[in-house]
Amino acid sequence: MSTSIAGSTALLGLDELLSEEERLIAGAVRRFVADRVSPHIAEWYENATPPKDLAPELGALGLLGMHLRGYGCPGTNAVSYGLACLELEAGDSGLRSFVSVQGSLAMYSIWKYGSDEQKQQWLPELAAGRAIGCFGLTESDFGSDPAGLRTRAVRDGPDWVLSGSKMWITNGSIADVATVWARTDEGICGFLVPTRSPGFSAVDVHRKLSLRASTTSALHLDDVRLPAESRLPGAVGLRAALGCLNEARFGVLFGALGAARDCLDTALEYAAVRTAFGRPIAGFQLTQGKFADMTLELYKGLLLALRLGRRKDAGQLRPEEVSLGKLNNVREAINIARTCRTILGGSGITLEYPVLRHASNLESVLTYEGTSEVHALTIGKALTGISAFRMGDE
Repeated sequence: MSTSIAGSTALLGLDELLSEEERLIAGAVRRFVADRVSPHIAEWYENATPPKDLAPELGALGLLGMHLRGYGCPGTNAVSYGLACLELEAGDSGLRSFVSVQGSLAMYSIWKYGSDEQKQQWLPELAAGRAIGCFGLTESDFGSDPAGLRTRAVRDGPDWVLSGSKMWITNGSIADVATVWARTDEGICGFLVPTRSPGFSAVDVHRKLSLRASTTSALHLDDVRLPAESRLPGAVGLRAALGCLNEARFGVLFGALGAARDCLDTALEYAAVRTAFGRPIAGFQLTQGKFADMTLELYKGLLLALRLGRRKDAGQLRPEEVSLGKLNNVREAINIARTCRTILGGSGITLEYPVLRHASNLESVLTYEGTSEVHALTIGKALTGISAFRMGDE
């Protein structure tokens, strides 16, 4: 059996590091991507038409909030969730982004910080894909510095009234509920905002050159009135929001490797049949050198991801370790995608092959869930004990 996580580049027997259940989950997601995503993704990407109807199928596979327990969530281990993200992103980063935002941001914020009533109301529907969630933290002027966010929530009798806007919100215009972070007299707090609430609106971001098969929106809250029970009782302080981001970053550090693997597999297949100067280009020393270097970085990333996954399952994973994984694996994935494009030559710039689509998507992945610069500074703080940037309101 070929390895569940390394496709045609199997050299190290990485399957031996996985349990049978982990292998089965990875294989099931890979088959789903091959059957339901790969035949259509180039068209979805070219036409900027996200596959909104896949949510119930993703729910039926147990991929939405899959690492959460209770309330209709599957409760798999962290490594299984990471492997699922890897296989999804081998299809497209937009698909993995949908699952990450649904499970690790929208659902996790409710699961971790919500009341039992909030969990009962939303988690079973979100887990089944009957409802869609989004996560509103980033604002136009506050991405890497979320402590400065301007969205406000004020008390008016027993109610809360929210005003402000959010930007770059995945799933924003298709969501049924939004976790919105707003400044209150008590600090930054989280609120559950049904998207049908009067005063709530979402406008899609158009003319994107990346994540075209994913919904990206701006959220606007114009005096949105919510009952007191809409506040997430445990979500107080920016640290709560950052805790959600660490959940999503964990999926990203696995997922980016799926895009890299798909690029490498594509380039290997192409190089075996493309001839130049009377021989397959796979036989040229420079091409083989590229393949060796890319495979080396892919395997290092996979081993790092698995190590972090085991630590997460043991309850030992720290935020700076997630930063190590996100920084390294996305950076190497985008380098692999770009190098594979050179092997495909002119063919590599078309949607007939996935490599430049993956490279373009990874430009967004490099930035969201923490830029490379922010993760580098997080690692630097862990190494030196000195913070080089201000986070505030933690």
